[in-house]
Amino acid sequence: MNAGPPQLPPVAPEVLAEAVENLTARLRKKLDAAIEGCAAGAARGDDGAVTFRFGEDALVTLRPGPDGAVTAADQATCTCLLAPRCLHRAAALGAAPLADPDLLAQPDPHPAPGAGAGTGAGSGPVSGPDAGVESSPESDADADPAGGPAGGSGAVPAPTAAPGSGPELGPDPAPELTAAQLGAAAALRRAAAEALAAGVTAGGAVVQAELLRAAHTARLAGLPRAEAAALRVVRGLRAARDRSGGHRLADLTGAFRELLHTAGLLASGTAGPALTGTARRAYRPGGSLRVYGLCREPVLSATGYGGVVTHLLAADGSHYSVSDVRPGGLARARGAGSASVALGGAALDHAGLARGGLRIAGATVSADGRLGAGRGVQATPLRGVPWTEEPAAALFARPAAEAVAAQLADRDADPDGAGTALLGCEVAVVGAAGEDLLVREVRADAPLLRLRAAHPHPELPHTANLRRIAAHPGLLIRVLGRPDLDRAATLRPLAVGPVPGAEYTLRLPEEWLGRADLGYDVLQGSHFPSGAATVPSAAEGPDVLADSPLWRVRRLLESGVAGGRRAVAEAARTAEPLTAYGPLRRAGFTAAAELAAALAAEADRRPRDPFGRLTNPSPDAYAHAWLAASIHLAAAERSLVAASWAWSQEVSL
Repeated sequence: MNAGPPQLPPVAPEVLAEAVENLTARLRKKLDAAIEGCAAGAARGDDGAVTFRFGEDALVTLRPGPDGAVTAADQATCTCLLAPRCLHRAAALGAAPLADPDLLAQPDPHPAPGAGAGTGAGSGPVSGPDAGVESSPESDADADPAGGPAGGSGAVPAPTAAPGSGPELGPDPAPELTAAQLGAAAALRRAAAEALAAGVTAGGAVVQAELLRAAHTARLAGLPRAEAAALRVVRGLRAARDRSGGHRLADLTGAFRELLHTAGLLASGTAGPALTGTARRAYRPGGSLRVYGLCREPVLSATGYGGVVTHLLAADGSHYSVSDVRPGGLARARGAGSASVALGGAALDHAGLARGGLRIAGATVSADGRLGAGRGVQATPLRGVPWTEEPAAALFARPAAEAVAAQLADRDADPDGAGTALLGCEVAVVGAAGEDLLVREVRADAPLLRLRAAHPHPELPHTANLRRIAAHPGLLIRVLGRPDLDRAATLRPLAVGPVPGAEYTLRLPEEWLGRADLGYDVLQGSHFPSGAATVPSAAEGPDVLADSPLWRVRRLLESGVAGGRRAVAEAARTAEPLTAYGPLRRAGFTAAAELAAALAAEADRRPRDPFGRLTNPSPDAYAHAWLAASIHLAAAERSLVAASWAWSQEVSL
């Protein structure tokens, strides 16, 4: 039986950028064609090395290091005469996934004895769409969860602590930007503008390598947040060109917006120190803690990493987490749910911790609530707390609309702060809507909510569990999840449980402590009640976000990402601005209409001299117009998302 091509080791971005930079102009033109189908001919040797055969005389060998990644130029060799400046070597490196620089180093400065790199709380999920849910410094939940979902094109956004929760560590004081940082940010912005003007259609390996080189320069200058944003763009371009099933054009559009915005503010010299990010997650003393498990969440990134994050809650309501992420992909994500917790010698696995608790002495905590596995940390298991008892019960006492409004307000007040926090609510099942589950919160005038799988990979049980729940209309359940702030009234559920005192609710095993982790536990027929119940109404009605005329601006921006500047210019030629954006003005979105018209006009402005040469080939003005329209659109959509949670909105099945 043919096992198929082996999984390629991730490659450090700077290694790939250097390989492409060393190619001649003639070889660069052939690079995209050489990369296609390259992975299909790969073979893995007994020593873990991966080889690629190019004809009879060229054999490329990738020898990953102990961390499973190719991090040095001498780990990629070719037997041809032009090596290392050859097309074969660059193609093999270009076919491999990009490594996450933050997972190649051990973030916890005092790892516990026997804890490997990427284990315990020292490493987090990779950012993503993702998917979120990220160990990256910007923690964009812009994500992914990520933003991009597990198995998607981008990295999975890391689950973050609730805004204002966790220890008050505060940011480290940082000096103003240096000349090297300003120069690196300006170079990254130029590379990002070139990539945006090219779009997915022309954004091949050479364009991506320019972004990677600028990103590496930003990292060396101490701008890890800008570097992480650039890596998300490159991964998105790769997924789009490969027509990956998990690719979403909206995710790539958001990644471009984040990159241009971050690099532009840094290059202008007006950005605060928070925009530089941190290359390593800083851990500080957290004293003695008592934390109780809420749920566990699988992590799966596009760069080959997999693992688990277990969410914890302290008695004062502060959110914490313990993660275990290593190279290994899907198999690692599925198996990590029952792996041992590398924290203070506690004799617990993640399944036990999600339904148990820990008394921790000498805790080390990062600013986003990650618990470190330092040498001085000691942990003792505690009895778990069901969702019906404090502190977990407080998560379900607040209406979901209020919790989402608070998170959106925190994001507006501090866009660089904590990401999306977990919230709980009691809901009644309405029915299925495609792969999603429609529910209505159990309170007066509550809107319909859409539960969308946090990780829709078919090998993970999220989607199957939601499908089984949808088969029982009227079922009352408690849901713990992460609101998707980019979609109207949408929640990414991580765990479910029965509603106390309700008759038509879940019947879970006693050892599950009243909740099922949707990413690991599989709901069976015996877990559901018999009979039927009253089904909440779901009359037909509009989707306040999807049906707004803002889709015209969204389509223009996404067409620019997909087809580059030329696609936006074509849109300007095919329709009169008043005709195209009249519905926006009539709906009160005047600023959106003006910005969209300005973007289309700028895309079509290509002045030439008498010899037909461009007089201003720089794409900076086009990128600025695109960014202005994109930022305004994001703000307008956030307002509609907030309203969708509060309105008594009706969604059709």
